[in-house]
Amino acid sequence: MNELLNFLSNGVLGWSIGKMVIFTLVVTHITIASVTIYLHRHSAHRALDLHPIPAHFFRFWLWLTTGQHTKAWTAIHRKHHAKCETEEDPHSPVTKGLSTVLWQGADLYRMEAKNQETLQKYGAGTPDDWMERHVYTPRTYWGIVFMFMIDFVLFGFAGITIWAIQMAWIPFFAAGIINGIGHFYGYRNFDSPDTSTNISPWGLLIGGEELHNNHHTFATSAKFSNKWYEFDLGWYYIKAMSLIGWAKVKKIQPKAVFVKNIPVDEHTLESIIKNRYDVMAKYAQSLRQSVKTEIEALRATNASAAKRLSEIRKPLLRDSEHIAGDVAAKVQANITVSPTLEQLYVMRNELSMLWRRSSLSKDELLAHLHDWCDRAEQSGIEALRRFALQLRTYR
Repeated sequence: MNELLNFLSNGVLGWSIGKMVIFTLVVTHITIASVTIYLHRHSAHRALDLHPIPAHFFRFWLWLTTGQHTKAWTAIHRKHHAKCETEEDPHSPVTKGLSTVLWQGADLYRMEAKNQETLQKYGAGTPDDWMERHVYTPRTYWGIVFMFMIDFVLFGFAGITIWAIQMAWIPFFAAGIINGIGHFYGYRNFDSPDTSTNISPWGLLIGGEELHNNHHTFATSAKFSNKWYEFDLGWYYIKAMSLIGWAKVKKIQPKAVFVKNIPVDEHTLESIIKNRYDVMAKYAQSLRQSVKTEIEALRATNASAAKRLSEIRKPLLRDSEHIAGDVAAKVQANITVSPTLEQLYVMRNELSMLWRRSSLSKDELLAHLHDWCDRAEQSGIEALRRFALQLRTYR
């Protein structure tokens, strides 16, 4: 009897609370790594290829700890990118509310996983082997029950708590935090057309998924970090796997190269259009400093004008097509107090016409680029002149 009670209380390992806490953090982190490396970057976006050994390990581990199968997760995530922030988005806080996505994110996944149209349209290229057809997909809950038995045998009654944490980890952090907070709060490096944000510059707890705005801007990149101070733990796992032949990176976000003494030609145009989010992020940096300088100068002479500019500071840095109509109207009404900022804002929108005018030929777009750079250099605005000179060298 005493042996039975001891087993129920401590399991076969008899570990201390500290060791069990470390175990819980390790196994939940393996689950996070499985989601970000296998489901997200490999399966959904094809940013890297995985060797069969880690690929199947990740599949098996996710079956044990989440009950997720590859096709459903992949299809739902691809649909999220295709229909982002619309009524068809499976988990947008913009349409469904932050509280719903944060606390009921896993339920939204389960509901969408029943949509056969979603699975058929967005689930192509996912595993369809014997294990997927006969175990992982039809027997989803077997893995979860098996994980419960493992935890209970190892740790006794404490294993039930460990198991519960394992089961709640992904629904809360991935389905809730990333899909909810990651479209609501944080900072943005790029003016993507959605509301995605970088929750934190250090992608440790959720394996790099914290850099959500970077990901939405360069969805097919295996690397999520962009700035020197950003850290993507998942990317370093991928690099380590690459060293032993377990991963092959297919694509990462492009880096700007500035080549002087070259003519502005179709290659310049192609580079600017293809990497437009990077181009506009650099323009926003120029505009941000100009806004700050203009507001500070006006505070001494025209406090009312300075206040009006302060009210539109954030939307002023965004593309007019990415902000609501009433906000855009407010920008247009208030920006007139500063001819300098008005010109910067107008020319920003004119520059974006390079990728909006799909009906124009390359020669016509190139002429538009030359004209834009000429006017920017002759504008009398130093920040605009410097940006135009840099833009001519963009590759």
